[in-house]
Amino acid sequence: MRVIAGIAKGRNLKSPRGRSPIRPTSDLVRGAIFDILHSMQADLSRVLDLYAGSGALGIEALSRGADWCDFVEKDARTCALIRENLQLTGLSDKASVFCLPVERALTRLHERYSLVLADPPYADESAGALLERLAASSLMAADAVILWEHSQRTSPPPSLGPLDLALTRRHGDTAVSVYRRGE
Repeated sequence: MRVIAGIAKGRNLKSPRGRSPIRPTSDLVRGAIFDILHSMQADLSRVLDLYAGSGALGIEALSRGADWCDFVEKDARTCALIRENLQLTGLSDKASVFCLPVERALTRLHERYSLVLADPPYADESAGALLERLAASSLMAADAVILWEHSQRTSPPPSLGPLDLALTRRHGDTAVSVYRRGE
């Protein structure tokens, strides 16, 4: 796994070893995600990477010019891996890692995010409701975008709070749904 583009392009990222429940986003899907965001002219100024895993999505955003990224991951060993990947890419000074469940993080964060990258475990049935609550919260900037990576077998809802489903793209078993305010 590597950073695809930007200032950290080509740098290898570490991923969990052994039997980890983490499913890192493939280079192919990550590339497609950022192509979609670029074509939508999504604002990368302040990014929130939920269910961050190895941190690959947020690190890719930072490499491509995001000003700041907050990473949220509940597993302590995985949080250490995110910090290590930030060090490897030289992006530590543009990020914070919150080592707690997403539900608790949303009550502790106070910034307004322009982009939310969410890659919950595919079996997590609570993710949709949590993202809907986030979309309607004060954590979202006026022109915010939520990108939700999920199983292609999951039908994304037509909206998350005030954000409408703009598009869904499928890549193998992975689907990527993008939400933003209607135009």
